[in-house]
Amino acid sequence: MDGDSASAGAARGGGSVTGLDVAGLDGTEMFARYAHAPNALGHCGPAASGSMVDLPAAEVRAMARRFSGAWPYLRVMSRLTGIDDPLDRRLVESYWLGGGIGARLDPAEFMAELLAVIGPVAGHYWAHLTTELAPEAAANHCFHVFGVYPWTRLLGRGNDEHPLRVLDNCRITWGTVLARADDRVTVSTRRLAWDGNRLALSPPETRQVAVWVDGYSPAPDVREHDLVALHWDRLCGLLEPEQVRDLADSTDRQLRVTNDRLSRT
Repeated sequence: MDGDSASAGAARGGGSVTGLDVAGLDGTEMFARYAHAPNALGHCGPAASGSMVDLPAAEVRAMARRFSGAWPYLRVMSRLTGIDDPLDRRLVESYWLGGGIGARLDPAEFMAELLAVIGPVAGHYWAHLTTELAPEAAANHCFHVFGVYPWTRLLGRGNDEHPLRVLDNCRITWGTVLARADDRVTVSTRRLAWDGNRLALSPPETRQVAVWVDGYSPAPDVREHDLVALHWDRLCGLLEPEQVRDLADSTDRQLRVTNDRLSRT
């Protein structure tokens, strides 16, 4: 059975990703997990009558093409790597977490290709999307949050709380589960902080996260000491240590290059 058929079968069983460990996810399933929270909250992707994680793989694929943020990255990554399927697991994981195959792409070449896709539809609101962003460019979600989205450009204008909250929620966050009580876990993680000049990650702090939301959990058996990914304060699933390293490295790199830009402007 191929990956898409397996996803569809799992979906008909009550959710295409629920209960699968991180090593068992294909690209379609992983995309659904990480895109689920912002889509369910109405922040990105097409409006849907139900959760995308409950859909057969073919429908997830159709929805993925309507994500104006993630899909152009995956298309360009597919083209530059020679991997035919934009939802290949290697591309999807590299996009959401950094590292991997996308980290080996030339930033300037990637930026030029990305601008060719998103530039014509961006409009005047996105006038900052030029080749001047090439030093910040990376084929991952973290660059999209901090470089392409306008929120970092709203910092330092007298109302920093809102853009900072959006930036922190929109990026993929990693954490360690400290405890579980019923269907809530206590997670140690680092928040995004702004000191008026630079973005940085805070010292570790705890937050409470629901294991189940709207009848769905990507990690129903999550327990103490597990490494987890969060998106918009919802679980995306478990992480392996090397994935945490990739995510931490890509985040640290993006904060450094974004801070370089902010210091000049």
